[in-house]
Amino acid sequence: MLGDIFNQFLYQPIFDFFIFLYNVFGHNIGLAIIVLTLIIRIILFPISQKSIKAQMRMAGHRKQIKEIQQKFKAKEEQSRELMKFYKENKINPFSGCLPLLIQLPILIALYRVFITALNSKEGLINPIFLGLNLSKSNPIMAILAGVAQFFASQMTIKRSVMMPQPGASDKAIEKQRAMTKQMNYFFPILTVIIAWRWPSGLPFYWIISTILGLAQDYYLYKKYGRDQKHD
Repeated sequence: MLGDIFNQFLYQPIFDFFIFLYNVFGHNIGLAIIVLTLIIRIILFPISQKSIKAQMRMAGHRKQIKEIQQKFKAKEEQSRELMKFYKENKINPFSGCLPLLIQLPILIALYRVFITALNSKEGLINPIFLGLNLSKSNPIMAILAGVAQFFASQMTIKRSVMMPQPGASDKAIEKQRAMTKQMNYFFPILTVIIAWRWPSGLPFYWIISTILGLAQDYYLYKKYGRDQKHD
């Protein structure tokens, strides 16, 4: 049931649109991937904008949040006071999770789209782009995907500092920060390992998507960071 819904409303439309772009751009698979990635980023932009705006609003109240954490040491009481503070100031501490939850099924659909298209036995597409066969694995593309993921992880660290969780003690916050720093290296390495075996069209998509995401986040943090200073 869920599989049918996923195929009908997500996978098949994305697959058909990808083939449409491939034909529109003269059977250039690289351009088709770049344009598809850009369009998906544009569609998800309002969600990312709302999420980052909420995170910046929380950053503007960092001093008050820290005062509450220091004043109320009991976990339940601290959680209650923090949630009350968030409600009064219209802050959603979990807003950063929304883009990820929405993007996850899209990423799964895109993975299937590229795997299906690149491994087509009927010669559905020409996988050559700039001399590279995107249907074959490519170590250089895998490493570049890992490098892109490293910079994305750096941005994640900055976000985590802005978002203290309700009820978290100072020790727990420091532990979370240390774990986040470890993830800064773990995810890029994992990306390289996985992308090493994938058709290089998939890490190529990941590179383009990550670069666009970093540019988007830089613009939004710059915009709402500047606005926050005037609040």
